[in-house]
Amino acid sequence: MVSATVDSGALRHNLLVVRQWAPKSRVMAVIKANAYGHGLVAVARALESTDAFAVARVDEGLTLRDAGIHTPTVLLEGVFDREQLDAAAAANFELVVHTAEQIELLRAAAAGTRFKVWLKLDSGMNRLGFKGAAFGAAHAALSTLASVNSPINLFTHLASADLPDLPTTSEQLALFAAATGSLPGERCLENSAAMLSFPDAQGDWVRPGLLLYGVSPFVGFIGADYGLRPAMTLHSHVIAVKELAPGERVGYGGDWTAARPTRLAVAAVGYGDGYPRSLGEGAPVLVNGERAGLAGRVSMDMIGIDVTDLHRTPVMGDPVVLWGEGLPVEEIAVWADTIPYELLCGISQRVAVTLC
Repeated sequence: MVSATVDSGALRHNLLVVRQWAPKSRVMAVIKANAYGHGLVAVARALESTDAFAVARVDEGLTLRDAGIHTPTVLLEGVFDREQLDAAAAANFELVVHTAEQIELLRAAAAGTRFKVWLKLDSGMNRLGFKGAAFGAAHAALSTLASVNSPINLFTHLASADLPDLPTTSEQLALFAAATGSLPGERCLENSAAMLSFPDAQGDWVRPGLLLYGVSPFVGFIGADYGLRPAMTLHSHVIAVKELAPGERVGYGGDWTAARPTRLAVAAVGYGDGYPRSLGEGAPVLVNGERAGLAGRVSMDMIGIDVTDLHRTPVMGDPVVLWGEGLPVEEIAVWADTIPYELLCGISQRVAVTLC
């Protein structure tokens, strides 16, 4: 069985590191998408000392409330109908507002309902938020509503903070400063990459995601380079060991051919577990703590591993680590031609995730 262990001590350590990088800011811990695959409720409990949580959607926030977690919680996408608005009011969620329709929902809110609101400026991401004069008009409209607490807080999202050499982020920060400079309210604009690349713009709040899980937001670096500890380790085990003669092929399509007498271990993990099919020959895994490389295509439930050069011949039941402690997920992401976010969030439902 494939399993993932999540180290609660690593999560708490990473939160402390984040606080050291942003000593003047409060921390809005991003735990959307099942806490990046780490387990929403379990991670929230491990990070109970954070100042607030951020989730994408109402149902994620309600999962926290149902678990007895009442830390301030921000809905990054806001709400989209009256039912969601009423649920958000009952759960005391904070709302990001990014469309005129959401302002109208707040205008029609039940009497006595009041929300802490984060008004989102589209500073260049061109995804969510108000642009130009529409931002000022939205702020003025929200300021008249009985359902909105004063002052209105201010929010944006940076598109390229993981590429600090580009001018994009500096331009977005300047636009945010110009649009909000005369307005009261708390500011939240920096994600994980921006916290590290543009520390002078951290604002009242920072909202780290990937950093909390011990992963670097920058290509070519790993979390350990910043004093972080990986929270998730993805495990499997050896289910068979085979001896191959030179010329024998492995897996679907026979893409991998033994160039020498080869010892092949088969491990119980595949794309059905979220282990990416795009990984190719030589992609690293750990078998009994030693590095070995993939042989053949990743299939739905199994992988082949060339273990010929390991110091000890593996046997059935021996541990296999796909990423985590000793094998950074950032490295696997490079082999898979993707980003660590996708690997972490892509863990499938059949993987047992355990907090330790």
